[in-house]
Amino acid sequence: MTEVTRVPLQPIAKGSLAKLWIGVIVAVLIAAGLAWAAQPKGVSLDTLAEGTGATPEEGQVVFVDYVGTLPDGSEFDRSQPLPIPESIVPRGTPILVEEGAAIPGFIEGLKQVRKGGKYKLFIPADQAYGAEPPEGSPIPADSDLTFEIEVVDILDRADVEQRFAAAQQYMMAQQQGAGEGEGAPAPVPAPAQ
Repeated sequence: MTEVTRVPLQPIAKGSLAKLWIGVIVAVLIAAGLAWAAQPKGVSLDTLAEGTGATPEEGQVVFVDYVGTLPDGSEFDRSQPLPIPESIVPRGTPILVEEGAAIPGFIEGLKQVRKGGKYKLFIPADQAYGAEPPEGSPIPADSDLTFEIEVVDILDRADVEQRFAAAQQYMMAQQQGAGEGEGAPAPVPAPAQ
């Protein structure tokens, strides 16, 4: 017959088991937080007002009104209205949804928008200008960027090209009209000799 040696167990102090479980939970939360912090952050798009219709496809043009800000909230860029009547070309800045047409994060964000929608687009530095922002730009190196965007319209590239051709004809007609008749500036007299 085999003999078993018995080891007496000490009773667990009151509250020790709860402290052990709390320690395990804290360790798991810390590990999860470190894993989350180590993951690269990507482009994120928050919807402020829902738009309608389909999202833009590669090669389409999105007309947007936008304001770009730095992490401290200071504005570094704002869309400017085109000097063309809205009856010819929609208001807003036209941006081609195509690699290289804008910073990568902006293009990625535009692929998720809908006409009439308003959005807040967060772009991490590695999807913006990274360590080399444009020279003379107020954007510091390695800066994250935020854009508030209103999507005015989404059009096919061919349609936009036709509209810009019409706008060019309109502007040429305006310039020619200003040179003839009323509203034209008075001719400048030739210098005396």
